[in-house]
Amino acid sequence: MATFILVHGAWHGSWCWKRVRKRLQSQGHEVFTPTLTGVADRSHLISRAINLETHILDVVNLIRWEELSDVVLCGHSYGGSVITGVADRVPDQIRALVYLDAFVPENGEDLGQYILEIEDDWKIPPMLAEAFNINSADREWVNRQCTSLPVGCWQQPISLTGGIDQIKNITYIFANGWGGGDSPFIPFYEKAQAKGWKTRIMECGHEVMLDMPDELTSALIDTLELP
Repeated sequence: MATFILVHGAWHGSWCWKRVRKRLQSQGHEVFTPTLTGVADRSHLISRAINLETHILDVVNLIRWEELSDVVLCGHSYGGSVITGVADRVPDQIRALVYLDAFVPENGEDLGQYILEIEDDWKIPPMLAEAFNINSADREWVNRQCTSLPVGCWQQPISLTGGIDQIKNITYIFANGWGGGDSPFIPFYEKAQAKGWKTRIMECGHEVMLDMPDELTSALIDTLELP
């Protein structure tokens, strides 16, 4: 049995991992899918003060108080920034990192360049499911479930101390079914290849956990076989 922590992307919550979570649990694995502060079932906590550091601590504290170790830590999209910060803080608790069509920031970088719209001066409204090329059956559901995210999550630079460099088992999964050549994740996928990380391509839209849950489950389990 392995322990997985699956971290959602912007505007989402624990709900987006339902299919993959059930599949992993059915094989005997322990699975945590935390909702980050201020969105989805924790949207009642949204405030201007929430930023990337808040979300990094959400996951670091989950690991601490659940006394987790040997964790496979997966982050989708914006969640890539979160797991980068987490892995840098607690590398000894991390067995493997999985970036799922995700941002991989370097020290001092932020995601400010990817902001498209700001509402009320401090929130970023959700992108429509259609923009992510989510399968048509799930689009209405996803649009209903997504909630705004504080702008600080995008504007705060990440602070890394080098702890993440201890982790050698890293996989990057690229979804090539949306955005064509304009996907913001192409540079991160190419950089992952250049670094010698294990890389995979999923033939689907950005929401891999919804479009291809069986294949993603297999990819996550495959990380257990890597050194």
